[in-house]
Amino acid sequence: MRSTMMKDPLSLNHLLERAGRLFPESEIVSRLPDKSLRRHSYAQYYARTRQLAAALQGLGLKKGDRVATLCWNHHAHLECYFGIPAAGGVMHTLNLRLSPDEIGWIAADAGDRFLIVDDILLPLYRQFAGKHAFERVIVFPFSGAPVAGEFTDYEKLLEDAPPGFDYAPHDENDPVAMCYTSGTTGRSKGVAYSHRSTVLHTLVASLPEFWGLAGRDVVLPVTPMFHANCWGIPYGAVMLGTKLVFPGPHLHPDDLLDLIKLEPPTMALGVPTIWLTLIQALEAHPEKWSLPKGMRSLVGGAAVPESLIRAFARHGVRIAQGWGMTETSPLATLSYIKPELSDVSEDEQFRLAATAGVTAPLVELRLVGDNGVCPWDGKSVGEVQVRGPFITGSYHNVENDPAKFSEDGWLRTGDVAKMDAHGYLHITDRTKDLIKSGGEWISSVDLENAIMAHPAIAEAAVIAVPHEKWGERPLACVVIKPGQSVTPESLNEALAKKFAKWQLPDRYEFLDAIPRTSTGKFWKMKLRERFSGAR
Repeated sequence: MRSTMMKDPLSLNHLLERAGRLFPESEIVSRLPDKSLRRHSYAQYYARTRQLAAALQGLGLKKGDRVATLCWNHHAHLECYFGIPAAGGVMHTLNLRLSPDEIGWIAADAGDRFLIVDDILLPLYRQFAGKHAFERVIVFPFSGAPVAGEFTDYEKLLEDAPPGFDYAPHDENDPVAMCYTSGTTGRSKGVAYSHRSTVLHTLVASLPEFWGLAGRDVVLPVTPMFHANCWGIPYGAVMLGTKLVFPGPHLHPDDLLDLIKLEPPTMALGVPTIWLTLIQALEAHPEKWSLPKGMRSLVGGAAVPESLIRAFARHGVRIAQGWGMTETSPLATLSYIKPELSDVSEDEQFRLAATAGVTAPLVELRLVGDNGVCPWDGKSVGEVQVRGPFITGSYHNVENDPAKFSEDGWLRTGDVAKMDAHGYLHITDRTKDLIKSGGEWISSVDLENAIMAHPAIAEAAVIAVPHEKWGERPLACVVIKPGQSVTPESLNEALAKKFAKWQLPDRYEFLDAIPRTSTGKFWKMKLRERFSGAR
């Protein structure tokens, strides 16, 4: 017997056509450099995106050509998300927070043919222009200033696009987008997503227990559109006709709170450090700002302290923590309360919310320790390994590395975790961040979360430093909230309620700020370099 189902390929073009036909009145709001707001309907977005695709084909774009973007979050960047693959190209988002040398190397490694860049980012472009020769540089006049003659004006390019447009022929496995890993421990590596992987990720992530995305939502993506495709949210929003509110370059907590007041979201997404600073600003000026009751916040990229989840809950906002990587599209797990746990205590609900959550459909996940695959007992710790239809099986221009892929084809994530009997994943560390003291493992993540629960602490990062007797010991780098004071002794006294004496940090370093990676995570490599001389 054979299936009777049609063999239509999965395609981003279907999502774009759906948006144009079904949701012409839905809205996209972009905050400009001067903080004014520009509004587009989905009907305008649909027309402009097809114009971009036609214009790129008119410039000679061939199937598989890479078109780089160096842009903030705004409507034109969203046009690139669908317009570039509609023309047959591959959108390659460049991370504007990397060093110019690294950006130039990545553009060259990807073989980018064209570049679409915000006018306010031209000074950054000029710093790496000598590293890679783009055939054409297209400037989006984000600030409204005239575009210099040496560049192609994005808006004029759309105006002059050839009339009519036919989607480039494609297979569902053809690449549509490309992101590079953050590369904090070596050269960045490219991950290429396909029509098929992106559509499947969008469908799975939009399910009620995960994003729970709906057309009636108003989404504020603080996560950069150059970071793992903005976690895939732009694809889901276009599929469902969801209103999007883009913050542009204005990511200071005061600016975000002002924008939330102007365009109240039902859902926002960003890394924990964004929400840490936002809650501090909010609680410092409760007379000035408030958060929409019932707002959901998707948080990922690093472990979310339970104290932060509780702080937002006091303002009527629910934080949903997810885990994933550039390599996983990125959603692999998300924390929600499973039906059999609906009657657990409030404290237990917060504890579960602080885990990495439950594996998404179509994702297979296992933990591999020294003795093989670990049981789901809440105790056994191993490396997280995953596989599935929206998880990369290799890297662009890189031979398969046994350090990244197991012999039987699983992606080795480098994250260390345990899984409880209900299937909740608890990330304990990165393999490179684990602290081994006297033969016993100490979780830096658990220590960080406990330290950040202290009312005087704004941020905390724990690293391993060499020790003559014990091999390694934990050193805690902390940032104190303005107007607060605390001592190492009082911090350890608080930690002693949850940790054994030998697990407590031997030393505290009080810093003005924790260094961050290009995606906003705590950059522990910089801390290890700075404090490697500790005994």
